[in-house]
Amino acid sequence: MKKKKKVSPLDEYIKANRKGSREAEIENHGRPVSHNRIHVSKKVYNRKRDKADAQGRLPYLFLWPAQVFSAGCAMPVNSLRR
Repeated sequence: MKKKKKVSPLDEYIKANRKGSREAEIENHGRPVSHNRIHVSKKVYNRKRDKADAQGRLPYLFLWPAQVFSAGCAMPVNSLRR
């Protein structure tokens, strides 16, 4: 039969301190913050992140000429081609 662990005042103090720290962290940041997450470099290939970026925005070339012509700028068509 296992012996029951006695709860000391130090254990209660540590537990209360951790709980208070966690609640303050949630209050400051709006959510729990992970302190032991591994930092992932942005230079590393990540197919999931790249696909999410590609679906979120249009190519730059489609937006630029529309903005130029809507502003009333008289640019020749040849200057838009590269």
